[in-house]
Amino acid sequence: MNPNYSRILEKEIQRLDESGIKPRLLLHSCCAPCSSYVMEYLREHFRITVFYYNPNITSAEEYNYRLSEEKRLIEAYNRQVETQDFVGMNSTPRAEKIEILECPYDPENYLKAVKGYEDCPEGGDRCGICFEMRLRKTAEAARDGGYDCFTTTLTISPLKNAARLNEIGERVGAEYGIAFLPSDFKKKNGFKRSIELSAQFDLYRQNYCGCGFSKRQAQKTNT
Repeated sequence: MNPNYSRILEKEIQRLDESGIKPRLLLHSCCAPCSSYVMEYLREHFRITVFYYNPNITSAEEYNYRLSEEKRLIEAYNRQVETQDFVGMNSTPRAEKIEILECPYDPENYLKAVKGYEDCPEGGDRCGICFEMRLRKTAEAARDGGYDCFTTTLTISPLKNAARLNEIGERVGAEYGIAFLPSDFKKKNGFKRSIELSAQFDLYRQNYCGCGFSKRQAQKTNT
């Protein structure tokens, strides 16, 4: 049986709140919709920097559009903190402003990493390579930037295996000497809340994870 990562995170947050500590968290984000609930939840307890590194995305146009939506959402959340106006949000004056650290679009390295796995089904070995590539880059950036811990928004998706993501995160975190914050953000209505927030902020919400392989699969499913 897999650990209850959602409960583990709750206990860690309770410990931090009792201690009065707000660690610096580097949060890998795949897109604004997935990060919407995660940021709403974690900004009460951490000083968050969003790390936008997604070389799997199918085109530079798509990459930049998703990045612009991420920035727009962060700006909206930060205005709430500045004005202390949290109407429609599950937030309090304890919420912290959020920063963003963006990486250049780097599809060549992604395609090189998944060469030979192009025909894998969604959720298979190709996705595992992609997860590790993004989490490894996040762990490296967290270490180099002096962060206390790192994690990813990817566990909010019902289509992503949270146990697999946590295993990868813990392993690469150990390699880089940086703590991985365990999660299963889809639990406790996290995914539902992300849909609500996407509607509230009119976020661009795509029907595929980002890579050309998943886009083709989504197009086949919808035809």
